[in-house]
Amino acid sequence: MSDVIPFLAGVTPERRHREAAELDAFFQRVTGWQPVLWRGGMLGYGTYDYTYATGRSGSFLATGFAPRKARLSIYVMPGYADFDSILSRLGKHSKGKSCLYLNKLADVDMDVLEELIRAGLADLAARWPLHPT
Repeated sequence: MSDVIPFLAGVTPERRHREAAELDAFFQRVTGWQPVLWRGGMLGYGTYDYTYATGRSGSFLATGFAPRKARLSIYVMPGYADFDSILSRLGKHSKGKSCLYLNKLADVDMDVLEELIRAGLADLAARWPLHPT
């Protein structure tokens, strides 16, 4: 947690700084977990350990976000394949495989975002054990 505070303090521009603080409080409330700063400027809440059929294994954040200058990246692992009914109610966004992109928080319904994060964590927990941070 000691590196999270200076990281959040350094987020720019000011609007993104405010959104990062809001998302940090949001993720802590929704997950009950403390943030951990991951490589690449990602704040993660919870972790999971995985081992693929190939034998490759590791640990990664269970959910979280990255306050990028251009847009916010929200991470839901292992992806969004089964969440179209939730995403259809979220608001303005785009998505990658495990990453949701938001231009600004005001574009989305935070209650629906909470539903999405909880659904993502439940889906992940059905695949891999989750560990609090």
